[in-house]
Amino acid sequence: MVKLRLKRCGRKQRATFYRIVAIDVRSRREGRDLRKVGFYDPIKNQTCLNVPAILYFLEKGAQPTRTVYDILRKAEFFKDKERTLS
Repeated sequence: MVKLRLKRCGRKQRATFYRIVAIDVRSRREGRDLRKVGFYDPIKNQTCLNVPAILYFLEKGAQPTRTVYDILRKAEFFKDKERTLS
């Protein structure tokens, strides 16, 4: 099963930003990812999403973690998805 989750990046003891990745559930947090689909910077409060890649993995059955789901919701990702499906 594939999940969309955060992968920690940056210096030791201080996560400067997180990558949003599609990764197998059995992999560890910093394990090998299938594809990078965006990033989230909590310090600068920036988000960059690769919408076609995220849609692809969601259509294939990938489940976002609660944190990634909240990030996508704040970026109004699901609002755009509903408009394209209608």
